[in-house]
Amino acid sequence: MNLHAIRAIYRFEMARWLRTAMQSILSPVLSTSLYFIVFGAAIGSRINQIDGVDYAAFIIPGLIMLSILTESISNASFGIYFPKFSGTIYEVLSAPVSYVEVAAGYVGAAASKSLLLGLIILATARLFVDYPVQNWGLVLLFLVLTSVTFSLFGFIIGVWADGFEKLQIIPMLVVMPLTFLGGSFYSISMLPEFWQQVSWFNPVVYLVSGFRWAFFGASEVHIGVSLAMTTAFMAVCLLVIRWMFSTGYRLKT
Repeated sequence: MNLHAIRAIYRFEMARWLRTAMQSILSPVLSTSLYFIVFGAAIGSRINQIDGVDYAAFIIPGLIMLSILTESISNASFGIYFPKFSGTIYEVLSAPVSYVEVAAGYVGAAASKSLLLGLIILATARLFVDYPVQNWGLVLLFLVLTSVTFSLFGFIIGVWADGFEKLQIIPMLVVMPLTFLGGSFYSISMLPEFWQQVSWFNPVVYLVSGFRWAFFGASEVHIGVSLAMTTAFMAVCLLVIRWMFSTGYRLKT
């Protein structure tokens, strides 16, 4: 394992992010704060509790997941796409580093940014509502797993995209709707029977439910199932990245 190569890519990506740190951190935090104000205060005043939890506290795990998913995909996809766009990706491909080391550098940096953002939003939420945390270890585990998994997914999108417009297609048309329909702002049990069954095919449901379980000790999906689904998706992303580098898909041409 070439740790020097991983460290070089990681430090380069983090340095690029730090140049726009205020924009990269302030914008998502302000957006999430508006969600707390609108949903937590305005709508929460009309909804007493969901599954025995105050509505303002109930939406916290979903809002954090929404921010982490969006930022992980955005950071990782742009991180690998820009070297393709500028042509510097050939320097990386010609260096004596494996696809594991390249992916570890880019994905590690993207996941670190998302993890930091998640922790900041978690702290910011205390300004709006007092929420319980049943298991801090599981909270951190889900933050790390989600950040890494969707940074891998964003890395795939960045390799696949051949234009700046395509960087936004999947996040806007697929990931964002799945996130809003994944129980971020409501309980799946509140839906009609048919739509409850449909929701189980939404992978975001398992992420939000598992993260919510870490906070409140209960959710629609067992914590073991949520962890298994997240790990399985991570494994699929790793296999796709391996295939992309082994075939040179949209990297060498």
